[in-house]
Parts: sequence; structure tokens; C-alpha cells
Amino acid sequence: MLAATTILSQFFRASISVIAPELISSLSLSSEALGFASGSYFLALLLSQIFVGVLFDRIGARITVSALSVLMVAGALLHAIAQSGTGLAVARFVVGVGCAGSFTAAVVLIARWYPRQSWTTVLSWVFALSQIGFFLAGLPLAAVSEWIGWRWAFVGMGVAAAVVGILFLCLVRDDPPGAQPRAASEELGAIAGLRRVLATPGLLRVLALFLVAYAVPACVILVWVGPYLHDVYGLDALGRGRVLLGMAAVQTVAGLLVGPLDHVFNTRKWIAVANAAVAVGVLVAFAASPSLSLGVAVGLLMLLSSVSAYGSVLLSHIRSHFPDHLAGRGTTTANMAQLIGAGLLPIITGFIPSLFPHDGPGYSLLAYRWIFATLAVALGLGLAIYLTAKDAKPRPMDEAPSSS
Repeated sequence: MLAATTILSQFFRASISVIAPELISSLSLSSEALGFASGSYFLALLLSQIFVGVLFDRIGARITVSALSVLMVAGALLHAIAQSGTGLAVARFVVGVGCAGSFTAAVVLIARWYPRQSWTTVLSWVFALSQIGFFLAGLPLAAVSEWIGWRWAFVGMGVAAAVVGILFLCLVRDDPPGAQPRAASEELGAIAGLRRVLATPGLLRVLALFLVAYAVPACVILVWVGPYLHDVYGLDALGRGRVLLGMAAVQTVAGLLVGPLDHVFNTRKWIAVANAAVAVGVLVAFAASPSLSLGVAVGLLMLLSSVSAYGSVLLSHIRSHFPDHLAGRGTTTANMAQLIGAGLLPIITGFIPSLFPHDGPGYSLLAYRWIFATLAVALGLGLAIYLTAKDAKPRPMDEAPSSS
């Protein structure tokens, strides 16, 4: 059920990209209106995190996610009846609130149902399966939209969201059988709870990397890879689509492989450090090289995707800072950091191309090199701060890894 809710979240996150031309035509959207509608989803996620964390701690993830699924259904149906850019933005905002508890529920419930040494592995399974939503929002959504129209496609996803919400309520439990009762959540207000979480010793050092660990590769994949491959290498839509599909597939497989490594090596910090360091190196290679062959560039993009799948490791590291009664607010606070980074980096890098005038269509290679350099600096700074953080080992040093 955790995988099902995250699949829906990923689908709605990416759903308007492939059908953007149809949306522009049907709703008479300007580029600004389309951008605002897309950003409304992330704005909703960000604004909802504090309150979702409070609900997790007070009434549990089961009821919270099930209740939010009502908004997920409503948002999907609002997509289907949208008649303007404003209507689409409202639909995106409502569905964003509906998805606000999906990934954080995975962190909270996995920490309650699985032993500490298994957290990262199980999280990596859920996050890898969530990529199904990304795939569904690509070629399948395009095919269904051509068959019955994009409005009916969203009606179908609304039905799927309703089924998942009902099953989540019926099948999920907040605690495993025989578990000791959780400590009662302190009656802290939303802002007071956020302050309490941020004051947790050592947390900000981990959040520094989490702020950019997802945001940097997301900025590359969701914003700049397509234009880069078109402007520098002349790839058409089909060629760009193949590269993006390959990057998504590589990241899915890498997520499954990196999950168990913390248990094998009994460290979370140094697995995250190794992956982030390679990612910085790839970005520096793009920034420093005046020319790369298409094969080398694609290979580096695949490498960047493969070493950017350590989010589950960082989430386990973050979760280890909190007792159960603060797990919800702690996890959603971490998710806020991630969303802030994902929102800011595209805006910051979006100013760069205009600084390097270019004759002809598209952007200059120099502009892309500065974009990659900016992202390398952002990830490098996050990594430098994270290096000062204390490790959170999955098991005591004198305990051998189990055969499982």
C-alpha cells in the first residue's frame, strides 16, 4: 500500500509534462500559466508538510493518508473539468495536498514495522516502486490521452486514487501486532513542533545534504536534460525520450541496489557521501569540458542518475534522530527541506541562459556549463556540511550482519 500511494504521487507530480501541448491547446495556456500550474503541486506539498506531520503524530498515518486520498480524488477530477489555467492550477494544488502524506507515510510506517537495520532497504523498495508512477505519466498517459482524451485519463486516475485510499484504510495499521504503545504525542502547535524538530542536535547537518540531494538531479532530469540534448546534440523528441527513460530506469535499479548497502557496511553517512561525491564529479565534468561526445554525455547522465538514488539512506539517517512521537513532524520537516531545494534550484538556474546570449535557437553550450557548475556548487556545499554530521549506524558495532 505504501508503494501504491507513492506511485500515485509520482504520477500526479509528472503528469502534465507529456500532455503539455494538449493542455496548452485545450485551455489556451501561456507558458507562464503552465509553469504556475506545474509549481502549484509543489507549493501544496510544501505548505502541507507541517500539518501532515502533526496529524501523523496525533492520529496516525493510516487515517491521515486515507483522508488525504479524498483530496487526491478531488484533484484528479478537477483536472478533468478544468477550463482555464486557473482551474488547472487549482486542480494541481488540491491533488498536491492529497499527495502530501504519501512519501512521508512510508518513512514513518517502515520505521515502526521494520527493525532499524532494515529501514533503508525497505525504503529503497518503496522508492524504486514509486518510479512506476513516473513511467505511467509518460508513454502510457500519452497513449491513453490520444485514445480517449486527457480528461478521461484523469478520471481514471481519480478512480485509482479512490481504490487505493479505501484499501489503505482497510489494510494498513500504524503499528505491528504486539508492539508496545507509542509514547503520546506532545500537544505542540504546528510551528512549535517545527521549532522542536529543527532544534534536534545534529539534524541540520544532515538536512544540508538532503536539501540538494534530490533537488540537483531533479533539476537536471526534469528541467535541463531535454533542452541540453536538443540544443547541444540536436536530438529529436524520440531521442531525448529514450535518454530520459534510460535515466529513470537506471535510477530505479540503483535505488534497489543502494538500499541494503548500509546494512552491509554498517554506515549510512559514508554511503551517502560516496554517492554525492561522484555526483559532484559528474557535474564538474559537464561544467569543465568545452565539448563532450554524445556517447560520453549520455554515459555521464546515466552515471548521475545511478548515484543519485541515495535518498532512502538519508531519510533513514534523518529518521534516526527522532523518537516515535516526533517521527511524523521530523519526517515531514525533512521533506520540506527537499521541496524547498527542488523549488529553488530550477528558478536559480533559470536565470543563467539569459546571461549568455546565443545566436540561433536554444541556449548556448556555455550557459549549460554554468548551469552544471551552479548545481555542482550547490551539491558540494551540502556535502561539505554533511561531512561534519555524526553517522547513524544501522546496528551496534559488535553485532554481525544477518544473512537476510
